[in-house]
Amino acid sequence: MERSGAAGVMDDGRPIFLQIAELLESSILDGTLAEESQVPSTNELAAFHRINPATAAKGVNKLVDDGTLYKKRGIGMFVSSGARAKLRARRRDEFARQYVQPLVAEARKLGIDPAELKHMIDNWEETR
Repeated sequence: MERSGAAGVMDDGRPIFLQIAELLESSILDGTLAEESQVPSTNELAAFHRINPATAAKGVNKLVDDGTLYKKRGIGMFVSSGARAKLRARRRDEFARQYVQPLVAEARKLGIDPAELKHMIDNWEETR
């Protein structure tokens, strides 16, 4: 897991436990944490990021609550089967809400039709 900031991942004003959950999600999405593989313990996460173990546990438990991780009693937490696809679908939906919807709304205001917008997107890298 990549660290950022002097105290680990905690540097952008969002709750630390959410940042821990998002780091684990990103590791699942990029394949660093494979489905059915064990995730770092809350104590390992806490030590690595220099945070309270209870905070790390809250981030892990968020992922347990949404079905991304599951607990094997006495062994640890593991990535659920299907977690990567589920995370990818959720992040795609979030991407659409956060970026695509405002882009389409602004294009509409400017009189840019969907075909022209698609052309602009398709050619974006070629013009930069």
